[in-house]
Amino acid sequence: MASSDLEQLGSHINEKIANIKRTLSLRNCGQEPTLKTTLDKIGDEIIVVNELLNKLELEIQYQEQTNHSLKELCESLEEDYKDVEHLKENIPPHLPQVTVSQNFANVSDLDPEEPVKAEEPVPTKKPPKEQRSIKEMLFITSDEFNGIPAYMKSRLTYCQINDVIKEINKAVVSKYKILHQPKKSMSSVARNLYHRFIDEETKDTKGHYFIVEADIKEFTALKADKRLHVILNILRHCRRLSEVRGGGLTRYVIT
Repeated sequence: MASSDLEQLGSHINEKIANIKRTLSLRNCGQEPTLKTTLDKIGDEIIVVNELLNKLELEIQYQEQTNHSLKELCESLEEDYKDVEHLKENIPPHLPQVTVSQNFANVSDLDPEEPVKAEEPVPTKKPPKEQRSIKEMLFITSDEFNGIPAYMKSRLTYCQINDVIKEINKAVVSKYKILHQPKKSMSSVARNLYHRFIDEETKDTKGHYFIVEADIKEFTALKADKRLHVILNILRHCRRLSEVRGGGLTRYVIT
């Protein structure tokens, strides 16, 4: 064996011996009362750092979802802008041109000997029937989200809760559009839904907007799983909805 190999082997063995001595020294340190207190403090600080890392992970997830939502919003605005530009460039030629009213003409430009013709009154159009407004659930604010107990929201994010509110509003609007629709114009599917909606109403829901799980399944892509019920519980905690039970149904009333 070459001398260089022996030197490397000796160096490796000496390093192992040094590591063993260091380990034994640290073990002895843990048994000393003064050093044990220091080690306990270090352990507590490690736990705090671990909790901070967990919070940082949740914040990163929230920021990623916010970024995704902003990208979707930006794409939607770009599409709307293109539609507006298209409408601007393709204004129908048959639309009436805007003309200056004679009321604003200079009096000095009028011929005093020429009789002034009275303008015929333009018949006013009947105003369209006012559409009935449908009450929707307000989104959760960041302050309200921060006030939700940790055990209740678990790892749910601000965006996830508001996304569910958006879907619930979609179900509410879809349901009450059918209820406000004239029966003569209803399809057979809408008529069946209409009768179910009427059957689900009670004296406690009279005058209030509400949905049931069947409406969520009918009008949204949400799944009626444990996660959804956790979010519904959070919305009840934030006073966005209340529950009315009866006849084997849970009615989620918009507050």
